[in-house]
Amino acid sequence: MAKIERVGVYPGTFDPITNGHMDIIKRAAKVLDRLVVGVAVNAGKGPLFSLDERVEIVRDEMAMISGNGRLGKIEVKPFDSLLMQFAETEGAQCIIRGLRAVSDFDYEFQMAGMNARLNPDIEILFLMASERNQFIASRLVKEIAALGGDITSFVSAPVALRVNERFGRLDLQAANE
Repeated sequence: MAKIERVGVYPGTFDPITNGHMDIIKRAAKVLDRLVVGVAVNAGKGPLFSLDERVEIVRDEMAMISGNGRLGKIEVKPFDSLLMQFAETEGAQCIIRGLRAVSDFDYEFQMAGMNARLNPDIEILFLMASERNQFIASRLVKEIAALGGDITSFVSAPVALRVNERFGRLDLQAANE
């Protein structure tokens, strides 16, 4: 009997990718044969980084963890379609979503119901954020950086550098090295 490849999609805007995102990615990759990190266009959110920049940043972050043999194969791909269409195209059996708080659950519960109607064969799997990452949100990371705060405990050093560069705050990065 041939083994069925377990494929999941972890979608997001990743503007920027945070330690919380990385935690979910690492944990999901442990139980999947292939994880596709789908970087969404989502222009409605007014991203700090372009789609191409976000894909590049996420790929750079994946390259830093890809040497871990316990992780499944991780791919990073942009998408501008419905999530369920993207998941179908990738041959995914599941969509991975991270939950931080009850407020996340309300939104995710609605989305899961809608997505189940679009394709009931693709399961939605929720992973709770690790305790140390429950409060991290890309929106807050950007706000802290814009106001000159230190974001190095919320994102990797390379991501912090890119965010600080975008806000013209290279002095903060130099001070933390």
